[in-house]
Amino acid sequence: MSLYTLGLNHQTAPLEIRERVVFHVERLREALSEVTRGRANEAAILSTCNRTELYLATGEPRAAATWFAEYHRMSPDALSPYLYTLPSDHAVRHAFRVASGLDSMVLGEPQILGQMKDAARAAEDAGTLGTVLHKLFQRSFAVAKEVRTTTRIGANSVSMAAASVKLAARIFPSLHEQKVLFIGAGEMIELCATHFSAQNPARITVANRTLERAEALAHRFGGQAIELRALSAHLHEHDIVVSCTASSLPILGKGLIERALRARRRRPMFMVDLAVPRDIELEVAEMDDVFLYTVDDLSDLVAANLDARRSAVEQAEAIIETQVGQFMHWMDAREGVPLIRALRDQVDAARQQELDRAARMLARGDDPAVVLEAFSKGLTNKLLHGPTQALNTARGDERGQLAELLVRLFRIRS
Repeated sequence: MSLYTLGLNHQTAPLEIRERVVFHVERLREALSEVTRGRANEAAILSTCNRTELYLATGEPRAAATWFAEYHRMSPDALSPYLYTLPSDHAVRHAFRVASGLDSMVLGEPQILGQMKDAARAAEDAGTLGTVLHKLFQRSFAVAKEVRTTTRIGANSVSMAAASVKLAARIFPSLHEQKVLFIGAGEMIELCATHFSAQNPARITVANRTLERAEALAHRFGGQAIELRALSAHLHEHDIVVSCTASSLPILGKGLIERALRARRRRPMFMVDLAVPRDIELEVAEMDDVFLYTVDDLSDLVAANLDARRSAVEQAEAIIETQVGQFMHWMDAREGVPLIRALRDQVDAARQQELDRAARMLARGDDPAVVLEAFSKGLTNKLLHGPTQALNTARGDERGQLAELLVRLFRIRS
């Protein structure tokens, strides 16, 4: 199989499975090196809160699936019900749809395109992005651009950040009086901060492991920054908490939340956990006075906008189908490259042989006109020997098929 995609997403696997198979940034290079060690020639890994996918070229899907499970300390049988393997044109179509936001929980969301670019960049840095996957990702980016510029797939789209604001508005009549805490300083938190800042909350705080990054983000929104280790001292001051970090373990546990609620005199807290794996322990959702939402909980809110965008989806799908056909034509043409190279080498060898013969004739003083005639006849005979012999020895249907092929190859007009 020359190209395929192996993975799972929010449609095939629940959050508790997705968070177990995340590839963390600090170990991505190692993972890419492992999967290309006898399992694939090229590899790229896309790992987000809604999906974990391996884009592979030239390899065995079953071996890659086994590695995928074992890398995350899961048995292949336990993971297989949630996995999909998309070969050839299905993999290409899937990549184009993902980049265009058609396969996202929030239809038309733009963040996935940046995440795919990060995945391609990581694979290139690791030396696992070969010719096929490089072409696939570059075409995916071009298709996504065409879809967004020629359709209204991104118009009025509801991002995770916008959905978070809408959910918060259900709990608090006005966000002007609320204090908002953002945990993390990545792209998703930046987007959430942009949306919440537009509501003019009473205060914005950014907590991050690296204080410099927290300060840079907080400065943009007129907020303050704290280190992650200071959360326990400041958590109770905030009404809204939005968390999205790359931590492999929960940052906010049940005990920490209980202490914050006591300090707040049981005033409610609205919490959004956009991280995979989760930043907030699952048990927190069972606590009184806490309204906790995960990425999966946002799906109902965004589903209401799907009908309004169906026409845009149909247009986008049509664009993608055309581009899939063009990409597969490129793939098919690539398979003929070794044969074309061998054909050129053979013809060049014949040319060189006749050229050497002509040079010897000229060296002994033969008439140049005679040498040119001999050269042209000799080269013609060598080039036509194979096709002529094949046609003479063919029988029955094979002879007719070969004759049609020769007419096509040499553009013979009868």
